Amino acid sequence: MNRKRVFLIILDSLGIGEMPDAEEYGDTGSNTLAAILSLGNAFPNLQKLGLFNIEGVSCGSSEMHPIGAYARMKEVSKGKDSTIGHWEIACLPSDRPLPTYPNGFPSSVLEAFADQTGRGVLCNMPYSGTDVIRDYGEEQLRTGKWIVYTSADSVFQIAAHEEKIPIEELYDACRKARRILTGENAVGRVIARPYIGKYPHFERTAKRHDFSLEPPGVTMLDCLKERGLDVLSIGKIQDIFAGRGITKAIPTAGNTEGLQKTAEALHMDFNGLCFVNLVDFDTLYGHRNDRAGYWAALKEFDDFIPVLLAGLGEEDLLMIAADHGCDPLTPSTDHSREYVPWLIAGQNVKKGMDLGTLPTFSDIGATILDYLGASVPGMPGTSRLSSILENSKAGKALLQEDKTERKREG
Repeated sequence: MNRKRVFLIILDSLGIGEMPDAEEYGDTGSNTLAAILSLGNAFPNLQKLGLFNIEGVSCGSSEMHPIGAYARMKEVSKGKDSTIGHWEIACLPSDRPLPTYPNGFPSSVLEAFADQTGRGVLCNMPYSGTDVIRDYGEEQLRTGKWIVYTSADSVFQIAAHEEKIPIEELYDACRKARRILTGENAVGRVIARPYIGKYPHFERTAKRHDFSLEPPGVTMLDCLKERGLDVLSIGKIQDIFAGRGITKAIPTAGNTEGLQKTAEALHMDFNGLCFVNLVDFDTLYGHRNDRAGYWAALKEFDDFIPVLLAGLGEEDLLMIAADHGCDPLTPSTDHSREYVPWLIAGQNVKKGMDLGTLPTFSDIGATILDYLGASVPGMPGTSRLSSILENSKAGKALLQEDKTERKREG
């Protein structure tokens, strides 16, 4: 059997424009990609892949001859966070949002947490991660209490100064919180947020760790692993899926290391999926409304695309997508309800294939399962493989139909 590899890279939070229901989420007008492009278009490789040819994308310059296939993806899940987005990509959409706590967590949760960890709690409000350690860091050093906070996402975040509370104690507290937060309080992620420094110069460290809610159903990753295929996780994918369906986990400290590890994976002999999350777009730039930082990070990724393309084997596919938006130009510092891009490249991928707007992120997972021979009847999502590959009879028919229609319109 020939080796087949799929490299699926998630540009965490690179939304491409508000969805029709954005108003319900307070995200009217959000467009993460347009916000970044307002500083200038210096992304020639994303342009070549067809990013600016995607339906509804009005920023940037369209490519006359895109080198890959492309689509706009609609989210059917109720939510706009990383967990929900990644689960839907992996063929597990959610029909209800994970719980959020705009007024803080209920006393029953905090009392159980304090009792089981032996430390009290500070804050218990939605807060910026950098602001919360600035405002409560001194008190934590004095009292030894946990700094517990949340955001607009379904998260229970615990900040702890590494010199006051050992990192392993923080991780253990997160595990206890994860066991407490079940049922109606089953948040998507419990997040360890260690930091260092002295007031007012506290800073978070790279020892963050997510303790995620286990997926409530079968995912693409489960199907691949069950069929004996490899599933490599680079970055926080391992955390998002609570380790399930992963055969090899490769942690990273940010985008730059994520790209380095992906470059190394291009030379690995495996048969299956390499699933990558580049988290800095979201955590360092989107959530901090740092448009310039976001732009620079996207430029770093764009510069890396030739390395990706050069490393693909004859049977390899490269897919680039996102999980939600996080527009750095809106007053909010939270995620935004947006469409996301899907770019597909490889030696056998049709150049310039416009898939239009697809109804669910799960089409990504369904296509991967189909390509790797691991499809399961009844899984959400529709495989688009026949439309993407050059050697597909159905795909050729669709492409000819598309060319005829465009010629008629032109």
